[in-house]
Amino acid sequence: MILTPIPREQLAGTLDRFMAGLSHRCSRSVFRRIRATSPDRAAGAEAERHRLTALCFARGFGMTIHQEGTTCRFNWDGAVLNGSTEAYVILHEVAHFALAPLERRSLIEFGLGPGPDTLDREEAERAAVLSPLARDEDEAAASLLGIVWEAALGQPALASFLDQNWLEGLHRSAAGHFTAVVERLRRLKLLSAVPAPAASTVPMGG
Repeated sequence: MILTPIPREQLAGTLDRFMAGLSHRCSRSVFRRIRATSPDRAAGAEAERHRLTALCFARGFGMTIHQEGTTCRFNWDGAVLNGSTEAYVILHEVAHFALAPLERRSLIEFGLGPGPDTLDREEAERAAVLSPLARDEDEAAASLLGIVWEAALGQPALASFLDQNWLEGLHRSAAGHFTAVVERLRRLKLLSAVPAPAASTVPMGG
């Protein structure tokens, strides 16, 4: 949910100001790719195509998907992914999978505690192993990595960028925070792990 909604007529100027605060080439390159996508969520048949594409991407990372119609208490139960959610949620979970060391991949919600869609919040909290600060850092990295993948797939990455509050604190810390997370993903060599169909057309810098 967007903490501070931006009127559509102010969006272009706001994005210009954010770009002006990015001094590093890699972060500017990543942001350009995000900005080139739609600020509106997909709907209907398009949203379903995006979801199926995201599921294919998840399988490419070796993730197993629950069968359609399965009631899932978690987005990730330590072994199988809930595939009935929106494409951007699926890509976010794949990002958590990519970021998690092997020992956390076998934990409910990657040992991060309950997420917004977690139904069994108590069990997810019992499975949590990271401190609140470490959880926040992992969430930021997964958020941006999922958005990068949305952009690479031609999905509405800008909608996720706005919804996940990357412009909050525009005049203070937003650009610096974005740059720091981009640099973390670059060091982990995850910015180059773009979906295969887009890899040759979406250079992300690094």
